[in-house]
Amino acid sequence: MTIRIRAYLLLLVFLTPGLLEAGDFPVADEVIIDKSDRELYLLNKGEIFRTFKIALGIRPEGHKQEEGDFKTPEGRYLLDIRNENSDFFLSIHVSYPDSEDRQEAKKNGVNPGGAIMIHGQPNAPTRTEAYYRTQDWTNGCIAVSNSDMIDIWLMTGHNVPIEIRP
Repeated sequence: MTIRIRAYLLLLVFLTPGLLEAGDFPVADEVIIDKSDRELYLLNKGEIFRTFKIALGIRPEGHKQEEGDFKTPEGRYLLDIRNENSDFFLSIHVSYPDSEDRQEAKKNGVNPGGAIMIHGQPNAPTRTEAYYRTQDWTNGCIAVSNSDMIDIWLMTGHNVPIEIRP
């Protein structure tokens, strides 16, 4: 874990006594993305326990078809790889493309793309904070604030199902 992430987590622990005690932390067994409402939901046993505002790809309508289309995929995937050394503040990989996505892309003679993540803000921002907070700005990923990314990171495990809805 990088020094920066450790520092953020230690700050959280000191500012919120008891935060990391067993039983205090809800853990998601499912994540739902509602693209039209720009919200990410963490669920446990079918009940939403946290909601986060999100930004999407710069062309958010429709399912991702190919690399470079700036769309965020739709469908059921897994959160399968965690990267604490991302170009963005933490990232969790979405298992797009699946076999169906690859088959459809092959049929259309295109590359389906990949590297779809839930992530925080860029480590080297090129725009204002207001821009990242109010615009769809990713290449197809799901972006949240850095503080929200810490919560999502701590409240999800490996291979958590994610459903991305239109």
